[in-house]
Amino acid sequence: MKGVNITVRVDEDLKKQADSFFNELGMSLSTAFNVFLRQSVREQQMPFVISKNVPNVVTRAAMEAAENDVDMYGPFDSIEALKEALNA
Repeated sequence: MKGVNITVRVDEDLKKQADSFFNELGMSLSTAFNVFLRQSVREQQMPFVISKNVPNVVTRAAMEAAENDVDMYGPFDSIEALKEALNA
């Protein structure tokens, strides 16, 4: 199979980190890129989840409760009091 060159622009620090990481795995950045491409083609999708870092519904509700001082517990006077509240 004949290889072709591809030029990809990335941040210099990111490239250094990636080179170091993939070197620890025993492969070059070029090999890692080929693994990524082959897996993408094989699966016909990105080989990992791409999403916004958005909290789920339960986490959002907990965050809102904390921001509004709702369902807040403590401070606790002892470990036993904390354990009792956690087991309630």
